[in-house]
Amino acid sequence: MNNITRVKIGNREVILLGTAHVSEESVKEVENLIRNEMPDRVCIEIDKSRYTSLTKKSIWKELSIPEVLKQRKGFLLLANLILSSFQKRLGLDLGVKPGEEMIKAIKVSEELGIPFSFCDREIQTTLKRAWSKTGFWGKNKMLAAMISSIFVNEKLTREEIEKLKEKSALQNMMEELSQYMPSVKTVLIDERDRFLATKIFNSEGNKIVAVVGAGHVDGIVTWLNSLYTGSASPDLSDIDVVPSKSFLSQVAPFIIPVILVSIIIGRIFLNLGDLNELYKMWSTWIIINGSLSVIGAVIALSHPVTIIAAFFLAPITSLIPIVGVGLFTGLIEYKLKKPNVDDFEKISEDITTFKGFYKNRFIHILLVFFFSNLGSAIGTFVAGVPMVAGFISNLFRL
Repeated sequence: MNNITRVKIGNREVILLGTAHVSEESVKEVENLIRNEMPDRVCIEIDKSRYTSLTKKSIWKELSIPEVLKQRKGFLLLANLILSSFQKRLGLDLGVKPGEEMIKAIKVSEELGIPFSFCDREIQTTLKRAWSKTGFWGKNKMLAAMISSIFVNEKLTREEIEKLKEKSALQNMMEELSQYMPSVKTVLIDERDRFLATKIFNSEGNKIVAVVGAGHVDGIVTWLNSLYTGSASPDLSDIDVVPSKSFLSQVAPFIIPVILVSIIIGRIFLNLGDLNELYKMWSTWIIINGSLSVIGAVIALSHPVTIIAAFFLAPITSLIPIVGVGLFTGLIEYKLKKPNVDDFEKISEDITTFKGFYKNRFIHILLVFFFSNLGSAIGTFVAGVPMVAGFISNLFRL
């Protein structure tokens, strides 16, 4: 196996096995390596939450959709499902489930009585950090990439999957990602290299087998050496939390609503234009904001009642940043089309097809939440900016 890297750190040895997450060969390599090496501990590139979602079929049934929407976790859950769907589609034709080599590592370790550790950062922390550290245009790129992945049915051959373990192919991928979305690459790759290396370094045992994605191997080796020499700190507190929002990012959602309310006050009490003009402006606001939210709801194939609600609620919720129209459209869709047992049981199957995303009522509610919110957000920008510009222009004429 030429994708094995051995690292000596004092009298300890770390054996890194670089895998491709939908590779049948990787599953075999994991089992053979653990059985042959009989390490003191096995470290696995997976977090407990992902392991639970891969192995516990009833996890989806335990989710409360209303609570997910009220706690503003709908986008994170949808993003997780989209990422899972893309990876799962890659492995379908190869007969391999995503993360199967990680599960195999756990099963073999349990069989042989070898302790094992979940060494990856929690997926929710990673996704939240990637989102919070990405600028406005970067967020748009992420959204576009996520949405387009639903429509793409890309298939890779066994040879192409195995090539993903090669350093030349990995290097090209890393360079492309760093150029396209540098902040995302930092969070998804660089930070996790450090996180994985530190967890491996802090693990007990003189001989450790670490099963990790091939793209992390070089970074982990660098960090292991730095941790051993003391040039790097084993403290992970700075990358194991979601960064607190800056003052600007906290107040930004309130800027347009505050200015729009100021327009009303200004036009009525400061006589900045007649009331007919004010009426026209707000009519435009309602029509644009409501209509774009409706378009989003229609794209999600929402129930007619949900679509009507989107039109009337979007202009109102846009002025209250702590909620969004998606909260209400999602709850309405939930009341009208409650997911049944079959929907929960078929989530892992339905996320592999475009049709499945819409057919499955559980996933469909998340699409309604997302697209109606997206439409309203665009509407706020399209309708709000001209109104704000006109108001500021009138102020200068005073």
